[in-house]
Amino acid sequence: MSYEVAIIGAGPAGASAALFTAKAGKKTVLLDSDHSITKRAWIENHYGVAEITGPDLVEIGKKQAVKFGAELVQTKAVTITASDEGFRIETENGSFEARHVILATGLSVDLAESAGVQTKPGTEPRIKTVIDTQHDGRTNVAGIWAAGTVAGVSVHTIVTAGDGAKVAINVVSELNGERYVDHDVLKA
Repeated sequence: MSYEVAIIGAGPAGASAALFTAKAGKKTVLLDSDHSITKRAWIENHYGVAEITGPDLVEIGKKQAVKFGAELVQTKAVTITASDEGFRIETENGSFEARHVILATGLSVDLAESAGVQTKPGTEPRIKTVIDTQHDGRTNVAGIWAAGTVAGVSVHTIVTAGDGAKVAINVVSELNGERYVDHDVLKA
């Protein structure tokens, strides 16, 4: 089955990206290995949330993405290769084709490096290596994007979630051929 967007990693960056791509009507698959570092967090610095456990924040994010039509698949991505559709992602439980891939793999750059995506030294404490991205989330491989901690932003959930949304909006804009904006309005 072919998707417009495949997102690898369902922590705050990945689930946020999937929420935006799916809500924009893009056929989205969210591949989750269930290894988000957020699952170990206690969070009191996420705007709009008084306090929440990391596992609860991750579960809510995945449910939001699914609500808007993202297909959530519990599996680990093993390789990404170029294909006629864009990319083929081999996982432990089958393969997926997608035009665009967003890497939201947290602390892991192994999958990116094996796909030919350039990395660079990280600047955040204890983050040794990150994906070398442009400001909009693009990598050196056309069609592969990166968001969140793996893209070099601060590990705070509010920052990684925002970065996932930013990159998703840029991917949707590219797919649409014009700048995409998602604004809901209160009903009178």
